[in-house]
Amino acid sequence: MSNFLNIFGEELKQNVPGFIACAVIEIKSGISFFSLSVDPNFDPEIACVYNLEVAKAKIKAIKALGLDDEIQDILITLKKQIHIIDIVANGDYMIYIAVDSTNGNLGMTRSLLKKYKKSIVDQL
Repeated sequence: MSNFLNIFGEELKQNVPGFIACAVIEIKSGISFFSLSVDPNFDPEIACVYNLEVAKAKIKAIKALGLDDEIQDILITLKKQIHIIDIVANGDYMIYIAVDSTNGNLGMTRSLLKKYKKSIVDQL
């Protein structure tokens, strides 16, 4: 399983402007299947675990509100970074990516993430 995740991470790293880090985590168990960072001070596994709580809270809110809907992604904008929490179609896995907001482009990042996440959905 790790080979396609390594390819996934490298594709994001090479093609997403401002790439800082990414991780793939199983929502139910919280087990991290992959993480990659170009910044030694940024631990994507720690970031992913905390952001998993954000995703779980939003999933609970959707259920509590009785909405017939699902999360496509969650965007968190910081002064210097953009964080995207992307839930794969079956709802079992979460992809987390962080980019530098001065070099990154939100539209391009979301588009490339959508393109590359198809391999995650097909393989997991």
